[in-house]
Amino acid sequence: MFVLLFIYGLLLGSFFNVVGLRVPENKSIVAPRSACPHCRHQLTAAELIPVFSYLFQRGKCRQCLARISPVYPFIELLTGLLFAGAYLLVGWSGELVIALLLISLFMIITVSDLAYMLIPDKVLVWFAGLFFIARLFDPLMPWWDGVLGAAVGFFLLLLISVVSKGGMGGGDIKLFALIGFAVGTKTLLLSFFFSTLFGALFGIAGLLLGLLKRKQPIPFGPFIAMGTLTAYFYGEMIFTWYINLLVF
Repeated sequence: MFVLLFIYGLLLGSFFNVVGLRVPENKSIVAPRSACPHCRHQLTAAELIPVFSYLFQRGKCRQCLARISPVYPFIELLTGLLFAGAYLLVGWSGELVIALLLISLFMIITVSDLAYMLIPDKVLVWFAGLFFIARLFDPLMPWWDGVLGAAVGFFLLLLISVVSKGGMGGGDIKLFALIGFAVGTKTLLLSFFFSTLFGALFGIAGLLLGLLKRKQPIPFGPFIAMGTLTAYFYGEMIFTWYINLLVF
């Protein structure tokens, strides 16, 4: 199962690249077939093997030799590793479906946010429906925690956006509402904490290294992905450790 999920993750990671790049531009995710963005050479089956095609071609288009973005194989490999890791962490259960949906959502919004600084509403709407169906079969306890989490996620981020005068984008606000519905209130709050922590550390490091300028906007979606998966997979362990630290 570990190997199977890894392979599925590689294949779906390739598809998530397509979705993340095409949906923000209102393009079909089915047609036309994938092509080199520089010379428009239509990719063959041999050029579409996740990760391996990139390595065999040394990161270049076979037709025009233009460099291929390393984001493509990175998303493919990361999706495969996260799919396999999710199985190891939550096991074969209904919660595995939630974990795989979260990973899939985050891979797509990471691609779109890196490329366009945008989290598409269409993607959020589709996943809202998928999470709703998944939670019918594997509900949170108590069941209303998802509704509360969605409300807290939406209004917390909305408040921050108003106070910071647009510091949070509309896509981030709606994404946190969806996360709250999927994982509940406690995990949502941990997700917000880790997301802002990772984003702040990246920003500070970027400024110190001269890679970023003051007030330069950076996509927050990847940090939301990192923070939420950290909270989702390790939140209970971290929460227990913190409580024990306070007690002792």
